[in-house]
Amino acid sequence: MKYIVVIGDGMADYPLPQLGGKTPLQAAVKPAMDELAGRGIMGLARTIPEGMPAGSDTANLAVMGYDPRRYHSGRSPFEAAGLGVALEPGEISFRCNLVTLSSDEPYAQKTMLDYAAGEITTEEARPLIEAINERFSAAPFRFYPGTSYRHLMIWPGGPDEWRFTPPHDIIGQTISSYLPQGPHSQVIREIMEQSYSLLPEHPVNRARQAQGRRPANSIWIWGEGTRPQLPLFKDKYGLKGGVISAVDLIRGIGLYAGLEIITAEGATGNFNTNYTGKAEAALEALRRGLDFVYVHIEAPDECSHQYEIEKKVKSIELIDRLVVQKLRSGLEQAGEPYKILIMPDHYTPLSLRTHTADAVPFLIYPGDGHGLAGQAYDEANAGKTGLVFQEGHTLMDYFIQGAAVS
Repeated sequence: MKYIVVIGDGMADYPLPQLGGKTPLQAAVKPAMDELAGRGIMGLARTIPEGMPAGSDTANLAVMGYDPRRYHSGRSPFEAAGLGVALEPGEISFRCNLVTLSSDEPYAQKTMLDYAAGEITTEEARPLIEAINERFSAAPFRFYPGTSYRHLMIWPGGPDEWRFTPPHDIIGQTISSYLPQGPHSQVIREIMEQSYSLLPEHPVNRARQAQGRRPANSIWIWGEGTRPQLPLFKDKYGLKGGVISAVDLIRGIGLYAGLEIITAEGATGNFNTNYTGKAEAALEALRRGLDFVYVHIEAPDECSHQYEIEKKVKSIELIDRLVVQKLRSGLEQAGEPYKILIMPDHYTPLSLRTHTADAVPFLIYPGDGHGLAGQAYDEANAGKTGLVFQEGHTLMDYFIQGAAVS
């Protein structure tokens, strides 16, 4: 049996007036998903445990079968692993975004204009993070370039009691109330403020501004954590598996779970990713002997954060046509038995531009009677089946082992 999970990050949403009272999943033309849903299983899974932050780290741990309450030690350690940075005992890691802040006010009074600095490219971002690392080379901090706007800071021996705010939660707001809090928080604040004195005049940013693009004029620190300990996926489920994602966080979770990191050329972590390439990479991995592949597509989440309604609908349609349909065709041609799980990791409502902890809709094909014949895959229809996993991490047990619903 081959097992494939397709994650449309942040795909679940609330009804929107701009879509005639439909959600993006309901508005999207997605014949492949709808066919599988009508002949398979639909239901809901609560991937964010009560009281935990509604983040992709927490949610994807749960989807992969790991209880976040037991195994979550922070977001950035997984991102560090995805970048090939192994945390030592006593080291604290932090997510480091390149962001765009407004330009005229004192630092604390600036406005968060863009948490992704105009979706800066990885090639542009690398020299900016290298300049930041050089500026603080005499300090204990180390900075590592990642993908696009997503980067990493390490603080050996740093404190681990913090109150941070993700930058995508405060778009259009003054940052003063959301600056880092906790022991030694002034140190982090000073690093962020000093980055603003360095980055705007960097040649990369001068070129971006000359082209009418947003500059990456500051860093934003958040997502602290320490090294986690996960049991291996193979030991839990007896399957050799792999992960396909352009997002360091997802690759890092996969690495800690002992999954192979599979590269798809042209994968970007945003709307303009290589959807087809991810499906082809998954099929090739299964052909050469893997039993399980976790295919993660970030595009719907990015569209929600940027309040791009039409692009979110389009991203779902691209996932359906270029990922789900291609996977289905390839698996059918291979002639081997397979199961496919399709779901978002969490809700990212366009109206809120951030994540929420609502139970997410899933579909599993083939089914066992929990589907709604002829019904499309969406939030409302998944809720009608009555199949609900209150402990989201047990959905993977059900998917692979047919375990009882909790």
